[in-house]
Amino acid sequence: MNIRKVHNFGAVEALEAGWSPVGRPIMTAFCYRAGPVMVDTGLRHMESAVTAWVEDLPPETVLLTHHHEDHSGNGAALRRRFGVPIYGHPETVEAVRTGFRIRPYQHLIWGQCRPFEAYPLTGEVHSGRWTFVPVHTPGHSADHTAYWVPEEGWLFSGDLYLGDRIKFFRADERIDQQIDSLQRVLELDFDALWCGHRPRRRKGKRHLAAKLAFLEDLRGSVARLWGQGQTRPEIMKTLKLRESWGVRSLTLGNASMRNLIDSAIASCSPSAATEVDHRPGPESSSRAR
Repeated sequence: MNIRKVHNFGAVEALEAGWSPVGRPIMTAFCYRAGPVMVDTGLRHMESAVTAWVEDLPPETVLLTHHHEDHSGNGAALRRRFGVPIYGHPETVEAVRTGFRIRPYQHLIWGQCRPFEAYPLTGEVHSGRWTFVPVHTPGHSADHTAYWVPEEGWLFSGDLYLGDRIKFFRADERIDQQIDSLQRVLELDFDALWCGHRPRRRKGKRHLAAKLAFLEDLRGSVARLWGQGQTRPEIMKTLKLRESWGVRSLTLGNASMRNLIDSAIASCSPSAATEVDHRPGPESSSRAR
């Protein structure tokens, strides 16, 4: 089953796309157009839908928030078909140029991104009356970049938001960096939050502040309980945090609530990351990667 929906948010238009071999897609992804600028390119499984969306008025510039395949998946197709220049963080550029490995569940849900040439951002991107200001926001990935448009109060946030409260973390995500990144963007003036999976047309800043509060409270609670000698399972039980077993099983442990707690523990002290799997307790298995 495919999902293809075009959302009109005034000066911003969005394509929401998702794919599944059976039933409703597990997750959809958004790419955006604001005048001649396109932000992110969606998943490769929906290549025909994305290229058809921009066929009548191809973008003049494409900006990538990060290299993950649900955001860069159609970069090669857009380059080949329209010759449009694509820009991103230097690490994004390197990843899409050389190609990057993805896990079986990522192949299933989004598809492999074909390598393509992109260009590193050297500063602000000017397009007509708008300025797209890149803001490096690591945490979800090392190369993650949001784009602030001060003239309109927009923030194209990639995967910085996702929700006020989150139920799982990828194994390579870092809670400390996400907190720093959220604090950084909350200093900006914006209202619309153009998220890669859950856009908020209004009160976007309030939603990002809610996520920041959730992560800060969680990290503080984990640090306190870890300092008292509790193990990861004990911490999850004390805080009444439930594992997303469907997600954890599908991703073979690459995405889970356990990863979020581990990241919070690792941010407590330099030694905590290696201690987390060796402290005596009811769970002694190694962290899934």
